[in-house]
Amino acid sequence: MTSPYELPVRDILAKLIAFPTICRTENAELIDWAEGFLRDLGARCHRVSGKEKGRFNLFASIGPDTPDGVVLSAHSDVVPVEGQPWTTDPFVLTERDGKLYGRGSSDMKGFLACMLVAARYAASQSGLRAPLHLAISHDEEIGCVGVHSMLRDLAARGFQARGCVIGEPTGLRAVSGHKGKLAARIVCHGLAAHSANPDRGCNAIGLATDMVKVIEAVQEELKETGARDEHYEVPYSTMQVGLIRGGVALNIVPDQCEVQFEMRLLPGIDPQPLLDRLCVEADRLCSERPHARIEIETLNTYPGLHTPDDSSFLHEIMQITGDNAPSRIGFGTEGGLFSEYLDMPVVVCGPGSIDRAHKADEFILPKELQDGVQFVEQVVDMLVHS
Repeated sequence: MTSPYELPVRDILAKLIAFPTICRTENAELIDWAEGFLRDLGARCHRVSGKEKGRFNLFASIGPDTPDGVVLSAHSDVVPVEGQPWTTDPFVLTERDGKLYGRGSSDMKGFLACMLVAARYAASQSGLRAPLHLAISHDEEIGCVGVHSMLRDLAARGFQARGCVIGEPTGLRAVSGHKGKLAARIVCHGLAAHSANPDRGCNAIGLATDMVKVIEAVQEELKETGARDEHYEVPYSTMQVGLIRGGVALNIVPDQCEVQFEMRLLPGIDPQPLLDRLCVEADRLCSERPHARIEIETLNTYPGLHTPDDSSFLHEIMQITGDNAPSRIGFGTEGGLFSEYLDMPVVVCGPGSIDRAHKADEFILPKELQDGVQFVEQVVDMLVHS
């Protein structure tokens, strides 16, 4: 492979984008390449397998083995491209009209490329007093499910650091908080019958409709009387239904209907009481209808992030970014999990814009990529002067 000392950040990004690491698929080839890159720099690398074959997390360290280092973190997976009207090959980094197009360019292989440049910069520093750590995860895009095995491994080994930067695209603004998320499925079971005599059946879609009304009522309570944080664009927790599937034919009373919904919860809000309330309402609805049964299943969940405004690590990052105050964001990251597992302050800060993520013709500007390199190199400078 080409020496890591010879690759500019744009070429690194091109290499990363060429790996089609769609969520729920293997990322082994990308991890192999990144690990080889890092080992050539002298990094200590530790690979942690995921639950599924061919999916891995990678943790690497450069510098002394001390507890005062900084973690730079990125996920390796990207969202699918099927059905999107791309005008370029999504897995070939393409420069056009002053933009660098490719799936993951902003979310978040752009920052992953910057991380590898940071590792190269750290390896070149003879006076590194604290370590630089790199964390690369899988399957973040489906509910932050892949990073757990790496964080459990680090926690079991007693890993410590002064803080972590999650490089999701924030326009290089220092972000100290985001909401948590819980995604769940409600499966309503009824009894099939001919539509000419619907009373002989139990309409599962009707059950599902009633559960949707319950969710809407809880949402209204969260909005009107729940906890608030005016730092967020939507300053309260939310619940919303995003998918309903049910019925076989118009002349059959449906015996099954599925509803999927999500909660977006302010940091510190426990989803369990809300789930318990839905279960109580489900039991009530079933008690009123013979043959009715309702199941509620959590699909995935991750906690919100709240790094206190007086965090010294947060202020170190803000000194680099020039922010006078930290921001909050509406989308989720792995940051809350890093904070919970490893008890460390976490700041979300990376190049690019989330507004370009998950869309056709995703791009990052060359200047944003270079600004990202400058940012991570200044983080490394913190470790030189620790």
